[in-house]
Amino acid sequence: MKKRKGYIFTNKKHSNRGAMATILGIISLVSLGIVVFRAYLSGGEAAVGFGFTGVLALIFSLVGLCLGVVTVREKDYYRLFPVLGIILNLLSLCILSLILYAGVNL
Repeated sequence: MKKRKGYIFTNKKHSNRGAMATILGIISLVSLGIVVFRAYLSGGEAAVGFGFTGVLALIFSLVGLCLGVVTVREKDYYRLFPVLGIILNLLSLCILSLILYAGVNL
């Protein structure tokens, strides 16, 4: 029987920090989406709790971004979850920036 070439065996594994960065990005995006929708339903009158949720989303995004960047620099882990976490957290930060910009200028 002929040996197949092309199989690469590796010791890489998925990082818990990368998965946590992705989870924090999802939580941040979902919470911002809910807050924006609820504020839309109330005619633009946002309660204090909505602002608190925005601050928590900001904290989650910053922590998730840091976790993703730290994990993507390590060589013993796959890069799927850290890169996905970085993208989701940057998207969340951009949405939050747009919300703040629209609140100040509109």
